[in-house]
Amino acid sequence: MKNFCALFLVLLLALASRGQSAIAVARPQQPIPAVEHIVIVSIDGLRPDRALLADMPNLRSLLKQGAYTFWAKTTAVSITLPSHTSMLTGVTPQKHGIEWNRDLPFSEPVYSKVPTLFEMASRAGYTTALVAGKHKFDALCKPGTITWVSVAGEGTGSNETVLAVAVKTIEEKKPDVLFVHFPDVDTVGHSKGWGSAEQLECIEKTDRQLGELLAALERAGMRASTFMIVTADHGGAGLTHGADDARSRHIPWIAVGPGVRRNFDLTGIASLEVRTEDTCATACYLLGLPQAPYFDGKPVIAAFEVAP
Repeated sequence: MKNFCALFLVLLLALASRGQSAIAVARPQQPIPAVEHIVIVSIDGLRPDRALLADMPNLRSLLKQGAYTFWAKTTAVSITLPSHTSMLTGVTPQKHGIEWNRDLPFSEPVYSKVPTLFEMASRAGYTTALVAGKHKFDALCKPGTITWVSVAGEGTGSNETVLAVAVKTIEEKKPDVLFVHFPDVDTVGHSKGWGSAEQLECIEKTDRQLGELLAALERAGMRASTFMIVTADHGGAGLTHGADDARSRHIPWIAVGPGVRRNFDLTGIASLEVRTEDTCATACYLLGLPQAPYFDGKPVIAAFEVAP
């Protein structure tokens, strides 16, 4: 009996370490059943005009396959942690409460005041994963809400380390919801400048790494059933980015996958302005999760062939 109890405890601990409940949860009915996976890729600091100027064949291929705008807007503060939290909660920084952008010496961890996409998806029985290149992303990693987590250690990681972990996660875990954060474009922007030759070179290298991520989805047999958004948290000017600066606020937003319009410029709809909060709302829509009444974002329904 003691051996049985010990084995049972080990199994419970193993389940807890994966961030999953031992109780099976029936998943919601999804509006597009062909979407089996959602991947959100954020290229930190990618200003839209630099993306258009750079040689980015993988990103341009996604434009032809999906719906896009280079006039989407991030949060008014236009800085990394608040903007990514809005991207992954569907609300503005005033609502989620993550309004700082540094590793602060809190006596206890501080997380978003509202659930992240990972938490909402996990509650509904989906597996989730986050791979990020900055330590500050710990603020999004509330214990028990993400199945697989990899966040850079002290300081900042690199695209290479992020890519390696993301590829391994795709091929070995095949998560239902995956967020990948590439940090290098922002890092080079702060050191060499937005619009610098060095940043342009980094953007082109990041596109090659995006291609490797797409290849991993193909090898894992996930590409055809994956809805992907490629976007950014902010742009920049000079050596920085900041509050309500148009050069910082505009971001690319590219959606591709089952049911998505092909080669469709969302700016053709004059009344539509895509916001970073819409990323979370759109992911929730595809997962069959309810649109929370407090959401500031809305699903970008215009990106799909058939509206509900």
